[in-house]
Order: sequence, then structure tokens, then C-alpha cells
Amino acid sequence: MWALWVIVVLVLNVGSVGKGWAEDTIGASPLLTIAYKDLVSILPPDCRILIDPPSIEQFLDALDGSSPDWGVVYGRGHHDPAHDERLFTLNRERDAKRAGNPALRQLITFVWFGELSRYDAEAGGFRVAVGPKLTPTRWGVVRFKYEDLQGELVAKVSAPVRGELEQRFARGESVDITVAMTGRLIPEESVVYDFSHDQAGLGVIMPVVKVEHLDYLLMKK
Repeated sequence: MWALWVIVVLVLNVGSVGKGWAEDTIGASPLLTIAYKDLVSILPPDCRILIDPPSIEQFLDALDGSSPDWGVVYGRGHHDPAHDERLFTLNRERDAKRAGNPALRQLITFVWFGELSRYDAEAGGFRVAVGPKLTPTRWGVVRFKYEDLQGELVAKVSAPVRGELEQRFARGESVDITVAMTGRLIPEESVVYDFSHDQAGLGVIMPVVKVEHLDYLLMKK
């Protein structure tokens, strides 16, 4: 599956973030073992969790009202001389209509795939590589994006957990995790509408988020 992702190793700056997170280095965070149903317990109470089609669809309904008529916008695709102009117009009109929508200020959490790599003694944890999660919805395929993540992604662990994970690496196993990203939409370019590069005519919706906090999750089965 990693072949389908753009794998990024990121370097994060220490910055001022959301309430309760002001002292955090955004990219350095403990590795938590948790079930999806318990994710709400580690997030702020006003956070909207967008990790499945129904929750994402409801958020897009509140944000933009209805999905585009993808067939009309696509036309004959890149062979259609008006294709790019229609797509540009769609994004421009939606941006204008969305201005002032309270959903733009909503704290949201979405997830990407993650994989642990080598242990970095200086950083005090395992390096993390990440890749986007694509979620099919009735709006189209949703792929959350982040803005300006810079710095190191490091999952910090206790000594016993480090030992267990390094044993898994020694056996040739990969260690897949979930990376929960929490933040708010970028007001100026909060959602980008586009088409898939892999499937002709498939609409793609990309909410663009300024990330304020990361959680590294080893999901319980």
C-alpha cells in the first residue's frame, strides 16, 4: 500500500498551538495504544473527528452544502479546452460562498497512515513516515492535506515498548501506526476540488488544514 502514498519525512518547528498544547513540539509526541472508539478521549471536547465517510460527508454538507456536478465540470476531461476553466471557476465560487462559514473555525481531526522507522536516540523516539488516507464518500474521494508541516516526526516510547518494537523490526516486520492530525481549515484555501490522476472523471476533495497537534496511535485490534 505504501506504493500508493507519497511518503514524507517531515521536520516540524516548535510553535504556538491549541489550548493545552502550547508547550508541545508538534512532531514529537508519545506513541499511544488506543482503540478508534476511544480517540475522542484524547482530543479537546470541541473537536470534530473526521475519520469515516459519514462524519466527513456531514462536515462537507455544513461547509459547502452539496457536492459538485462532477460530470459537468469534467466534460471531456483534459481534451476539453474549457475543462481547466470550469475547475478553476468551481474552486473560486466555492471559496467565495464559504467565506464566514462557522465550520471554517471548527477544530477538526483527520488521520493519515504512518509507519515507524529507525529509533533515533538523539530525538528520543522512532522516526515516523506518513502517507495520506483516501476516503471514498458520496462527494467524491476525500484526501485531507496539511499546510507547512516542518520539522521532525518522532514517536516517543517507554523503554519496554522500545524493546518490543525493536524485536519486531529484528523479525523483519513493519510497524504501521495511525497519525491523527488536529487543526483548522486554512480560510483562504480551505478546500480544493480536483480530479484523480489515476481514474478519469473521479472527483477529489482536498480540505487544507493548518495542523496544531499530532497524535501517534498504535490501534488496538
